[in-house]
Amino acid sequence: MIPRYSRPRMAAIWEPENRFRIWLEIETLATEAMAQLGVVPESAARALREKGGFDVARIDEIEREVKHDVIAFLTSVAEHVGPEARWVHQGMTSSDVLDTCLAVQLRQAADILLEDLDELLGVLKRRAFEHKRTMCVARSHGIHAEPTTFGLKLAGHYAEFERNRRRLLAAREEISTCAISGAVGTFANVDPRVEAYVAEKLGLRPEPISTQVIPRDRHAAFFTTLAVIASGIERLAIEIRHLQRTEVREAEEYFSPGQKGSSAMPHKRNPVLSENLTGLARLVRASVVPALENVALWHERDISHSAVERVQAPDATIALDFALARLTQLVDKLVVYPERMRANLDSLGGLVDSQRVLLALTQAGMSREAAYAAVQRNAMAAWRGEGRFAENLKRDPEVGKHLAPAKIDACFDEAYHLKHVDTIFARVFGSA
Repeated sequence: MIPRYSRPRMAAIWEPENRFRIWLEIETLATEAMAQLGVVPESAARALREKGGFDVARIDEIEREVKHDVIAFLTSVAEHVGPEARWVHQGMTSSDVLDTCLAVQLRQAADILLEDLDELLGVLKRRAFEHKRTMCVARSHGIHAEPTTFGLKLAGHYAEFERNRRRLLAAREEISTCAISGAVGTFANVDPRVEAYVAEKLGLRPEPISTQVIPRDRHAAFFTTLAVIASGIERLAIEIRHLQRTEVREAEEYFSPGQKGSSAMPHKRNPVLSENLTGLARLVRASVVPALENVALWHERDISHSAVERVQAPDATIALDFALARLTQLVDKLVVYPERMRANLDSLGGLVDSQRVLLALTQAGMSREAAYAAVQRNAMAAWRGEGRFAENLKRDPEVGKHLAPAKIDACFDEAYHLKHVDTIFARVFGSA
């Protein structure tokens, strides 16, 4: 991922230094386990633990010749350890190191993403309670529907990201497996107890069965989860983009002093952060199809997945980390205009309460079909600018047979739409 969309902590997970450090720990733990079982000398495990090291530039130099990254790494380690290095990697295959390392890296990435989600959830909750009863119009198909509150809107996004957090926890668990099973995964040359030892020390679980390659359905589930989270980011970003439209102007991204919106038009205040989040969400979702295609490997094992994951894993996790942090900042500083929300809510002269009138008429004895027709004809007249909705209803003889003017006025009481806000908030945030 390019530096523009990278945060240092997440990017560091995918740096060669971290990857080789994990490789060395896997090899060291495996050698320690083999020493306990009497397969290799204790001195070999001790030498690897005390003198084990590597040089990234040297590994790159060796790989240019041998065309194999794990062999290049083991050669560099041997240069640090000395003769005892001949006992390292006993009975193991490259995938034992590569796949177990990837599990550790994805767990490290997931832990950061979980922290990102916690920060976003905290901000969404605070802003939702801040605007718990800030009235605004809800829209369906982009058209005014019925009244809601801005707090309820944010609560809906909070609930989605809380679900996403649970999904990510499950995905983290899904990829947290270790394979030290040797060529073709039969443990012919390495004792299963070695795998169990390495797994425990790394906080992983032994992979129940592998073909020497950890099954990639696990990774497909992980990257699909990242994509679902990215879609949640985009859903909120698109709503903010809509609210910032000049014709709507109910909320907008914070516009800092000195910020410029356009190289040509000095008046512009564009939703650039939200648009950027939409783009990043597309990038994260792009990792899903390659992850699914990695599941099927030729004759049980090959390395067609390798090139994909070397790009996919860093890019998807780094982009999502950046996007979550950006969204948190955006929501935290989001400028909300309750007066404009009120103006838009009132702009159709009460048409947003048409269902309330419909229900009142059916409860007063009209058939649903007749009530719908009566409400619609008066609503459409108001839509065309021919009087206000409530007054049109009061002048309609058919409506007047069933509803007195006071009953009609009661249908436009906004408190009607707020009576269950507390119930919804309790469902989303708990009773506390």
